[in-house]
Amino acid sequence: MPLISSIVLGAVFTFSGALKLRDPGWPLAARSLGTPDWAIPLVAPFELVLGVSLIAGLGVVVGAAAAIVLLLGFTVVLGRAIRLPNPPVCACFGHWSAKPVGVGSLARNAALIVLASIALISNL
Repeated sequence: MPLISSIVLGAVFTFSGALKLRDPGWPLAARSLGTPDWAIPLVAPFELVLGVSLIAGLGVVVGAAAAIVLLLGFTVVLGRAIRLPNPPVCACFGHWSAKPVGVGSLARNAALIVLASIALISNL
C-alpha cells in the first residue's frame, strides 16, 4: 500500500502540474482563487517535480511531507474560495477543472492528504 500511495499521489501531482503548465489561463484562475501572486509561477513546476520524485521513489519521506503541506495550503485557498458568493473555477487541473470549487474539491484534497500520510508514515 505505501508504494501504491506514493505512485498514485505522484501521478496526481505530475498530471496536475503538467496541465497547469499547458494552460495559459491557469495563472488568472489561480489568482481568482486567491492564490498569492508570488506563488502562482511556482505551483505547477513544484507539483511536477514533486510528482516525478514520488513516482520514482526519490525522497519519499520529504516528498510526502511536502505534499501534505502543499495540500493543506491548497485546502485553505479552496476553503476561502468556497465562501465567496460566486466560487471560482477550481483550476486544480488546469482547464480540465471546469467546475467551481466546492465540497468535492475539499474531499479530494482530504483523500490526497490521507495518501500522503500513508506514504509518509510507512517510510519513516
